[in-house]
Amino acid sequence: MIYRAILLLFSLPCLAGAQQIAISEPIVLRNDISYDLLGEMGEHTLVFRNMISTFEVVAFNKAMKESWTKELELDRRLPKVIDVVPDKSHFTIIYQFKDRSNTILKAHRYGPGANLVDSVMIQNLGSLFYTPNFIAARSEDRSKSLLFFIEKQDLLRAVCFDNNTMERLWHTSILPQDFNFYQDFLDILVDNDGNMTIVTEKNNYRAKREDHYFEFFHYRGSTGLLTNFQVPMPELLTYDVSFSVDPLNRQIVGAGLFSEKNLGRGDGYFYLSFDPRRPESRVLATNPFDEEFLVNLLGKDADRAKGLPESMVREVVLRQDGGVLMIGERARTFERNSASVRGNYYDPSGRFSVDYYYDELFAISIHPDGRQHWATVMHKKQYSQDDDGIYSSFFLFKTASSLRFLFNDEIKYENTVSEYVLTGNGRFVRNSLLSTENLKLRLRFRDAMQLDGNALVIPSERRNRLRLVKMWYD
Repeated sequence: MIYRAILLLFSLPCLAGAQQIAISEPIVLRNDISYDLLGEMGEHTLVFRNMISTFEVVAFNKAMKESWTKELELDRRLPKVIDVVPDKSHFTIIYQFKDRSNTILKAHRYGPGANLVDSVMIQNLGSLFYTPNFIAARSEDRSKSLLFFIEKQDLLRAVCFDNNTMERLWHTSILPQDFNFYQDFLDILVDNDGNMTIVTEKNNYRAKREDHYFEFFHYRGSTGLLTNFQVPMPELLTYDVSFSVDPLNRQIVGAGLFSEKNLGRGDGYFYLSFDPRRPESRVLATNPFDEEFLVNLLGKDADRAKGLPESMVREVVLRQDGGVLMIGERARTFERNSASVRGNYYDPSGRFSVDYYYDELFAISIHPDGRQHWATVMHKKQYSQDDDGIYSSFFLFKTASSLRFLFNDEIKYENTVSEYVLTGNGRFVRNSLLSTENLKLRLRFRDAMQLDGNALVIPSERRNRLRLVKMWYD
């Protein structure tokens, strides 16, 4: 396969500087289950392809021309990739497979040339009458991988693996009291030291909102000590929430939207922080939305009594002082009958189309004590149909001085790419970056990867063809 690189330079009047992009010719996606961007290693940008029974890495040089392709050999007995973890000079593939009746968890570590440098069996799970569905979580510095699955809806079995030393740190089974994974589980976190925190929630519905609470189970990997504690949320319901580990301040932080009675809308936001070693010293603060914020977000017809509908927390960005920046987005889906297709005896409901709407962004800066620093709204309108919304939403590009929100203006073949540049005082500017006209691109910003403080790589999928687009700021 021959790749041709296109190098473009955009110097737009609205920008303080310029952007350059390099675009590879397409990789044809035939039997691909998935692909993972591995970033830059050595002199190349790498992408991992998972193709049912084969696995390969494709490498591109600085101009995004293909340099080489290499097939990777995992175990022959139907290996299933669980996670692919890149760092600056290596990447680790964690997978499971069957050896006779035993389920084996294994890791391969590869160098920049996709050469195998280490291989280790993480754990032999023995003979199971089912195939475990592992879920992976990573620490903030990517040094630790937490692999877990749920057995019989209530037993959590977890393994922590060190990606740098290629060693299993610990494994455990946890059976929380009165726990149902599908009803109570919210999230699982692992910190840079390999400690695990399980986040659950109880009674998050109107009839029992006076008994609503979060419960946290903290497992210290070095000692095997398991502790749990509750955080009451009386008279409030969780509309949406996101938790993360703050390694600098050695705490767990969460930020979300709450509702007073109706789970169909958010009436305000809340902030929660605690040290898992001293959970009694936690900070919990709730703040209702003010009318000015809702008008900026929803327009002049906004009604504070009706709250904020159809919104979600996309990311919680950590501040150095222990506060957070909560980033949200208005998003909704609408399913409808296709008017041109009649139902029949075999398919009485007819065919459905799904519309995807991804609209305004909002950012709320919260102090460590839970007080609001500032709140701002950034407008966009994105609409698509029957595409799972994969071209919508945004990518958050982080630098020391600002956050850049990159997104497609419209979801169509010929499109303009824009960005909001948000600074630490809540002010922002909107820039037009480039046009995809005649470039045969459909950019998936949500799956982009930041390479450093100046560059990122964005996958583009159009008609089963994958292109990698590298963009960097001057």
